[in-house]
Amino acid sequence: MSETIERIAPDAANLEQVVSILLDEARRRGVDQAEAAASHDVGLSVTARLGDVENLEYTNDRGVGVTVYMNSCKGSASTSDFSEGALREAVAKACSFASCTAPDKHSGLADAHLMADNPADLKLMYPWDINADEAIRIAIECETAARDYDPRIVNSEGATVGSSNGARAYGNTHGFLASVRKTSHSLSCVVVGKENGDMQRDYWFSSARDAAALEAPAAVGTVAAQRTVGRLGARKIATTRAPVLFAPELARGFIGHAIGAISGGAQYRQASFLLNASGDKIFPEFMQIQERPHIEGALASAAFDAEGVATRDRDIVADGVLQGYVLSSYSARRLGLETTANAGGVHNLLVPGNAGGQAELIKSMQRGLLVTELIGQGVNNVTGDYSRGAVGYWVENGEIVHPVHEVTIAGNLRDLYQRILAIGNDQDLRGGIRCGSVLVDDMTIAGA
Repeated sequence: MSETIERIAPDAANLEQVVSILLDEARRRGVDQAEAAASHDVGLSVTARLGDVENLEYTNDRGVGVTVYMNSCKGSASTSDFSEGALREAVAKACSFASCTAPDKHSGLADAHLMADNPADLKLMYPWDINADEAIRIAIECETAARDYDPRIVNSEGATVGSSNGARAYGNTHGFLASVRKTSHSLSCVVVGKENGDMQRDYWFSSARDAAALEAPAAVGTVAAQRTVGRLGARKIATTRAPVLFAPELARGFIGHAIGAISGGAQYRQASFLLNASGDKIFPEFMQIQERPHIEGALASAAFDAEGVATRDRDIVADGVLQGYVLSSYSARRLGLETTANAGGVHNLLVPGNAGGQAELIKSMQRGLLVTELIGQGVNNVTGDYSRGAVGYWVENGEIVHPVHEVTIAGNLRDLYQRILAIGNDQDLRGGIRCGSVLVDDMTIAGA
């Protein structure tokens, strides 16, 4: 492929024009309110395995959706055809669907006064001038570093380089119209190790908006190999109760269950283990969860949400106490509240640490399980019951003594959140929740 991702970047101005056509057609048809969004994403993905190219994929996806509101009835339609005729037909379909749906007094656009005014540029666009040949070279370099690290690395599931360049425009009949361009780049590697008949696999990855912030290919491959070799000789352990230390890349998911439970949808459906918990102390006093949507270049930054509502800094948890929910305009109306600008999700949640890095937490734990991989989906968001297969390392006297597999860690999240002893300062920046290692006291660990 001769062209790079940068040279064929999506045109945000064109997307805004598409949205304008949809909204004009909706107004012409006399709808009460309407909103539309258009997106265009261009991507390149290369996987190298055993020193050769296994997969090369180029994507060029675009689409548009429109939603209309008529007499509190909602209708939506979408298309990937950006011709004017197809766009007008999509609006007609949306209006037709609205005539068939039941009225819902909570539906409609977010309030006009909440729309973002002159949204800030959060520096989310860092095109990577890369073509297929260069991506192949990087993937092979990454995998080679992993395979050469130790003779016990006997196989590979490959190294993958990914780069995407996208744009999204959103507008509504309040007069709001804006677009955002953003990039994301990644590098990952998965290898297999073998020793005395025992086979294990592990991985590592790096992701960022700016390719210059990615870890070096050899470093990603080396860490993947180190993690794999470290798991060789894994043992089962007897069922016990002991502290559990979640590695940072898993800790954000552990905290994320709380965010799902305080989402507006879970609250108004009364399907949450944190139902009506606003104002309750759900974490220890040292715990804070801060939403910071405007961090330049961060992976979950946004000047406005999926409804055009201006985002803002806020504390979701302060001194362990839940300050409020995560709401879109619809869920807010169902609850008699105001949107928190979270239509489409949360934006950069920060969980500040109160301790040192993982090594310090292992030492303070003295005895317990360091978890580096979770298996299965055993989380009940209604009851809070938590049961996950786990892989990691057993700790005695503040030191790792051997790898562990085929165990299950269990408890109830409402109780487990109260049992958090410490948050590490080793924050993982590769996602929308920035959290360090999390040490939880006295979990059930089911083993042999």
